[in-house]
Amino acid sequence: MTRRYVKDRNRDRQAEERARALLCATAGEEALEMYERLGFLSFEDEDREYGYLIYPQRPLVGYDARSNEPLSEYCVHFRDGSEPEAGERLPDADDVLAKWLALRMDEEHTLATANVHPLGRQLDPAMVRRDLAALQRWEASA
Repeated sequence: MTRRYVKDRNRDRQAEERARALLCATAGEEALEMYERLGFLSFEDEDREYGYLIYPQRPLVGYDARSNEPLSEYCVHFRDGSEPEAGERLPDADDVLAKWLALRMDEEHTLATANVHPLGRQLDPAMVRRDLAALQRWEASA
C-alpha cells in the first residue's frame, strides 16, 4: 500500500521554527533578525563590489554593492530529500540558509551552476529596488 502524503500545517510550522533556529545558530542573530524583518538575507563578496539578495524559494538577485543597482537573477535550487512524498521544497529559512552558505563557501561555483536571467524574469524589478532601499536603511540603523 502506497502511503499518501497529507499536508500538515503544524509539522510545516515546526520545521520552519527549527530552520530559523539553525539560521540563527549558523549565520547569527543579526541574520535571523534581517530575515524576519525584511524577508530576505543579503550577502556581499569580500571586496564589497557585488551583493546578493537571498529570497526564500526565489532566485538570488545580484546587485552592484557600490551603486545598489540590481543586475541579474540567479536561479539555484536546493532539494529536500528527507520525505520524498512531501515534495522537494525546503522550509523557507532552510532555503535561505542553504543559498547563504553556498555563496559564502564557494560563490564562484554557486553562480557558475546557476541559471542566470536578466532582472525581471521572475522578480519584479520595482520590488527588488524597494528591498535594496530597505537593506540600506537596515544597514544604516545597525
